[in-house]
Amino acid sequence: MTHKPFSQACENNKDPILQEIQTVLSQPTTVWEIGSGTGQHACYFARHLPYVVWQPTDRFENIAGICLWQEEAQLANLKPALTLDVTDAVWPCESIDSLFTANTLHIMSWGEVQIFFDRLAVYLNPKALVCIYGPFNYNGAYTSESNARFDQWLKNKNTSSGIKDFEDIMILATSKGFGLLKDIAMPANNRLLVLQNN
Repeated sequence: MTHKPFSQACENNKDPILQEIQTVLSQPTTVWEIGSGTGQHACYFARHLPYVVWQPTDRFENIAGICLWQEEAQLANLKPALTLDVTDAVWPCESIDSLFTANTLHIMSWGEVQIFFDRLAVYLNPKALVCIYGPFNYNGAYTSESNARFDQWLKNKNTSSGIKDFEDIMILATSKGFGLLKDIAMPANNRLLVLQNN
């Protein structure tokens, strides 16, 4: 029996994220969420953005937990979770109108982040919006002591993961045709980057 997973971080950040993404995703669109994790964000955002169709995705091992949240939520605009690893050669879609991802880039290696942007360049439609939430370093430095400790914890678990530099992300994003619309300060030393496909 799979127990419904729970993330305290999701619980803490869902409202601040919603306040920002509802101004960005203000028109009817289908949002692909990369790395839906527990599924809490998907259910919360789909409930509060009824004009948006939300498509959760994650690696296979997390799908069952996401489904438990979805079954409880019973939302018509929340699509069944799809299995997706950003490094998959083929994603389970033809094109993407909007994309959201939270707390994923610091889990990925730099090589996986590069593949992620390669795939975005392939699958995102012109003018598609990309919302990326999580911690970033600026000018090669941590923005807080807690982020420095978090980065060390990440690297202890997996030496190839860790908080990425904003400047590196932007060089990569720009090279793939994405421009920065917003860089929003969020609670707990996180940021929300809003990019648009050119």
